[in-house]
Amino acid sequence: MDAIVLGGGLMGAASAYFLARRGVRVTLLERNRVGSGATVASFGNIRRSGRYIPQLGLARRSLALWGEAARMLGRDVEFRATGHLRLIFSQAGLDEMRAFAEAARPWDVDLEELGPAEIRSRFPGLGPKAIAASFSPKDGSGNPRLIAPAFAEAARRLGAEIVEDAEVTAIGTSASGFRIETSRGAYAAETMLNTAGAWGARIAARFGETVPIVAKGPQMGVTEPLPHRILPVVGVWAHDHGGGYLRQVERGNIVFGGGAERTDVSLDSGHAKADPARLPGQLRALLPILPALANVAVIRTWSGCEGYVGDGLPVMGPSATTPGLFHAFGFCGHGFQLGPGVGDVMAEVMTTGATDVFLHDFRIDRF
Repeated sequence: MDAIVLGGGLMGAASAYFLARRGVRVTLLERNRVGSGATVASFGNIRRSGRYIPQLGLARRSLALWGEAARMLGRDVEFRATGHLRLIFSQAGLDEMRAFAEAARPWDVDLEELGPAEIRSRFPGLGPKAIAASFSPKDGSGNPRLIAPAFAEAARRLGAEIVEDAEVTAIGTSASGFRIETSRGAYAAETMLNTAGAWGARIAARFGETVPIVAKGPQMGVTEPLPHRILPVVGVWAHDHGGGYLRQVERGNIVFGGGAERTDVSLDSGHAKADPARLPGQLRALLPILPALANVAVIRTWSGCEGYVGDGLPVMGPSATTPGLFHAFGFCGHGFQLGPGVGDVMAEVMTTGATDVFLHDFRIDRF
């Protein structure tokens, strides 16, 4: 079998790698550079807490692959299992956390519930007014700038063809499968995987499949370096304080997001940018999590084009109209942790026709 993977973000690059590892002749087509879209704009959060419960099987497989990434890909992608701390400031947040912890236990998501005294002693300076928190010790973060290129390069070593700066001009079926014409030439294959991110619905529409999706840009930022004191990724439950989140990288900078409404992005240009007018409100929303941000300089802000599906769930699995076509897009800003697992599962489905990972809720014909 041979395959075309359309889209070179984390999902596409990981899929190309796992397809090549299964002996598939694979071509990855990316309109810009591998990992230059939503992946590189990601916060780098590797979390399972708070996920849609039926998605935890996929998240579990993906976490195992994150743990193997350095050995598997031959380079450090800065996966650090520093843990994921989610602060709670309201009874609604506490109720949500406890309900999730109970439902997620069969999926090996073991959340510690912390009281105020434990938060202060274990994580000084974080959430001084929090009434509780959860801590997931196996979660953490990875480097969004490294992971997609690492998967693509590893796929190349296995024989995959990685084609960048390839603007698609036409897509269609042929007697032998699919034919795609691009600014870099024409490509054909028996099967095709649509990992085009926010543009994935446009690809699906060419095959008679409609997906309600909008493109949005998160407001991300990073501060000047501070003494390194924060080990876990930090967020909140029940969207307290605008749903902000942050982590401190090893160089000392605080990377942050949330706490601000996402911007609208035109898919025609695909260009997402942070709105400077939203930064003061965003920082105020983050102060209950980390009061020390009040006296810190922000040195850079950025955004990226993410696809948000109408029901908040991704599209993942085979096409409902076209044999040989598969989809994995629209991860609604929550896809970074899932990326390696998505690639592994899609390669499994494409080569064997089945997987033991639950995908039913993500099927494209639910719309």
